[in-house]
Amino acid sequence: MEIQVEGLCKSYRGKPVLANLTAVFPEGITCVTAPSGTGKTTLLRLLLGLERPDAGTVQGAERLWAAVFQEDRLLEGLSAAENLRFALGELPKEAAGLLEQLRLDLSDPRPLRSWSGGMKRRLALARALLAQSEALALDEPFTGLDGENRTRCLKLIRAAGVGKPVILATHDLSGLEDSPVIRLSGGKTGT
Repeated sequence: MEIQVEGLCKSYRGKPVLANLTAVFPEGITCVTAPSGTGKTTLLRLLLGLERPDAGTVQGAERLWAAVFQEDRLLEGLSAAENLRFALGELPKEAAGLLEQLRLDLSDPRPLRSWSGGMKRRLALARALLAQSEALALDEPFTGLDGENRTRCLKLIRAAGVGKPVILATHDLSGLEDSPVIRLSGGKTGT
């Protein structure tokens, strides 16, 4: 089931960030791209229900979401397994295998403060992919990843996106050329 936005508007302190955005997000990956500060994160926050639009409508977003935010939002003093348990409760049986595909070790006892930024980013993505969801909102999920890890993550995102909308906000469309793209222009009319 797709998500539709029509005439979506949002301003902060009188400055328009989204103006009259109309778009459809079908099942699978849809990329949202724009320069920094021109509405990608705002759009995701509106779809997730974390913000309210100033005008316009959102249909089909009333569903169970999993998200990767621009910040990893991990508990730095805990291990990978502890972070996943905190967010997900009981670990899904596929957790160890998914982390292995991401070149992470579920049994690594080290607190995340000792991990690299790329490792943390992959764990944040794993947490979203392991969560039960009907849609995914991914805000710059490849930040800090090299080409090999980006390709690996994209493959897992594609698999997770079968049968559900995946809204992937990014400024880099490498490897996503076959996905629908919505280009935002920071307060101007979007399509």
